[in-house]
Amino acid sequence: MIKGAIMVPHPPVIVSEVGRGEEKQVQATIDAYHQAARALASWQPDTIICISPHAEMYRDYFQISPGKEARGDFARFGAKSVSFHVEYDEELVDAICQMCAERKFPAGKEYPQDDRLDHGTMVPLYFINQYWTHYKLVRLGLSGLPLEKNLELGQIIQACADRLDRRTAVIASGDLSHHVNANSPYGPTKEGPEYEREIMDVMGKGEFSRLLDFSNSFRRRAGECGHGSFTIMSGILDGYPYDVQCLSHEDIFGIGYGVCIYPCRDPYVDLAVRAVHAYVTERKTIDPQGPYEMMQEQAGTFVSIHEHGRLRGCIGTFMPTKSNIASEIISNAAHAATRDPRFFPIEPKELDDLEISVDVLGHLEPVDSSDQLDVKRYGILVSDPYGRRGLLLPDLDGVTSVRQQIAIAMQKAGIEDEEGLNIQRFEVVRHEM
Repeated sequence: MIKGAIMVPHPPVIVSEVGRGEEKQVQATIDAYHQAARALASWQPDTIICISPHAEMYRDYFQISPGKEARGDFARFGAKSVSFHVEYDEELVDAICQMCAERKFPAGKEYPQDDRLDHGTMVPLYFINQYWTHYKLVRLGLSGLPLEKNLELGQIIQACADRLDRRTAVIASGDLSHHVNANSPYGPTKEGPEYEREIMDVMGKGEFSRLLDFSNSFRRRAGECGHGSFTIMSGILDGYPYDVQCLSHEDIFGIGYGVCIYPCRDPYVDLAVRAVHAYVTERKTIDPQGPYEMMQEQAGTFVSIHEHGRLRGCIGTFMPTKSNIASEIISNAAHAATRDPRFFPIEPKELDDLEISVDVLGHLEPVDSSDQLDVKRYGILVSDPYGRRGLLLPDLDGVTSVRQQIAIAMQKAGIEDEEGLNIQRFEVVRHEM
């Protein structure tokens, strides 16, 4: 699951061992960088995706760094003692490359030239490593392909990370314009400050669809650095609900530095909450939306609603009945709020006090013995020769033994005799507020 993303610049001067005091001129950027690094650390990602304009770049191909590990340091900036060693997430890299190959998408790990980390990667890691080091890295560069291809690559990365159940964070590394004003070593252009205003408006509002509206000629004259990184990031976040925190924007050295944070909310819970609110207040069924997995895959789901710690409604499907998981959640959320026969329908005045969770069910597996059950790990579906069926989710309060779990499931089904009883087990992925 994508936990969030950060947009950060990569001037080596903000590393104190490199800047040697000069970095204090952009202290606001440094302070914001620390805040962004702490936010990313709070997500505790298994994997960090780092998109760097200074990694290997090809005209018509996105290079994903291959191998098990990589090293780098700031020797070329006069600070050799600041060094890095990262371990790559080979499984995720291989999954991304495989999906790219299947889709004939121009990305992979075919053309390695330099296995040293670039400063577009190391500057963000310099700050992040102060707060979180328990991660593997996926590092990729940009290309000369149209921006739409950047978006598509991000969507592929999201799909692979979700399928592998990775807690994933994204670093979109990139400076803004290199021609903001006369302080720039590259000189000013009129497009420089124009780009600064427009890109910070887009990124500060999280309106990522507007990234595709920037023409190549405008971006070139502005001397931008990170637009491709930001667009890939937008693809990785596509369909996820996210918040926006715009922390800083400076151009002291004539080059734009922007820092933003995009923490993601759980898309399953977010969708269920919106579905409940829309149906309770307007009797309206919202349109399905969400990341790749929710829109492309099918599964049974259960939506559980609690109010002040007490169950207020729970409805679900043990097999998929809709075209995708998102539609399944929307339907079950509305029914849990209004059609659970054990409760009166939820009223609008209750909405602010509700806690909603979503369980996504795995495949049913036959059970030959109760030894194959575990009330914490597995839910069960019991059935008899007369077609009666009862389901019980795993890890429920008060259910402490397999014997008790089977008895409750039988009771729900109206089954009194264990003769001919069939038991199937399943695992769930639980999403909570």
